[in-house]
Amino acid sequence: MNVGLRQFALFLSLPLLLAAAPSVDPRESASEVAQAIEENFYDPALGRQIGEGLRDAASEGKFDGLTSGYAVAEALSAELGPLDGHLRVRWTEPSAAQADATQTEPRRPAVSWRERERRAGWGFTQASILPGNIALIEMSGFADIDFADPADPARGAADAALKLTADADAVIFDLRQNGGGSPAMVGYLVSAFTSADADIYNVFHSREGTESEAPGEFHPRPDLKRPVYILTSKLTASAAEAFPYTLQAADRATIVGEATRGAANPGGEIETASGYFVFVPFGTPVNPVTGGNWEGTGVAVDIAVAADEALATAQKAAFETLMETENAGPETAWVLEALKAEERGVAPARPLAAYSGHFGSSDVTVEEGALTLRRGVRSVRLRPLGGDSFYPEGQPERRVRFDVAEDRATALERESAFGSFSRSERTAEN
Repeated sequence: MNVGLRQFALFLSLPLLLAAAPSVDPRESASEVAQAIEENFYDPALGRQIGEGLRDAASEGKFDGLTSGYAVAEALSAELGPLDGHLRVRWTEPSAAQADATQTEPRRPAVSWRERERRAGWGFTQASILPGNIALIEMSGFADIDFADPADPARGAADAALKLTADADAVIFDLRQNGGGSPAMVGYLVSAFTSADADIYNVFHSREGTESEAPGEFHPRPDLKRPVYILTSKLTASAAEAFPYTLQAADRATIVGEATRGAANPGGEIETASGYFVFVPFGTPVNPVTGGNWEGTGVAVDIAVAADEALATAQKAAFETLMETENAGPETAWVLEALKAEERGVAPARPLAAYSGHFGSSDVTVEEGALTLRRGVRSVRLRPLGGDSFYPEGQPERRVRFDVAEDRATALERESAFGSFSRSERTAEN
């Protein structure tokens, strides 16, 4: 992967506040930033157009009155942002300052991008199995992979997450808080769910030529059958958009949630003489299936819901898909029933007090408007499924049912989708 295209990230930089920062000339600052764009933007003609527009805005006095480099950088970012999802500017005092007596606190030493990736688990914040044997892989970023290194830790983290979830019936990737990262990880994860010979990878077009997002090494055992769902939000950006866009175009994933940020063009920072760091797109991707990309529009979703509803929605979609195949597990229908009951907000058939009492070694009580089942030191809240049926909270593959006579529970039954069953009659009250 070309160094200029290695980082495909979109993130916010929060500058250190100084007691007294030197003043800057906003018109000269705009000219410096414009020059950085003109000399490095992937499309020379468009780069000149953007640069000229920025100089015109400065000449018209749009940034006059701003004397802080931080304020100028913020204003320039606001001006450039609508033109490309990656264009942004930050500022650091020239020669940084090394320590400055006007600082309210000493500057912290810069932490390398690689170290930040390492401390963030190489982008994998969670890999788990949800009830019903659905895999959830949550990612905060797409770490870079050095394919020349057989022991590359980022690739190792990806392989570990994929191995842990390999026996799940479906896979959900959660990218709702993911701002992007490296095309290398995008390509590698795409290859884990598609054929090695598939012509589906984005091709980056830059001043130097073209370069494919296909990984340096393909995943050795691609999964071509399991349903894949990807959760997105308005915060999902850059490389985190490339992954769902590519799998969606390949008809290999269902996108659930909100349309994404719309930042397709990767690049890197250019430092100017006055301390501005301009993130300039060095390339633009073209997908061989769609003939385009997601710049400005975001990745369109297949199932549109609010971001905070995306996980439950994807789970239900996965279960409904599995129910139509031979891959449904013994608990699939029960977990789906519980999810739908939560969505509908079903209520039990009678007042909760009708179910309370002693049933063998179990006690059922009403606490804070809900039923609680206790056995020894264990207790769990019961969620209603309708009628006289409930499931233990967090265990939708289990059922708790009551026999009721004259509005009073006479027996309690416990059952698991995997076959276990027990029944307890009401015992005398203490």
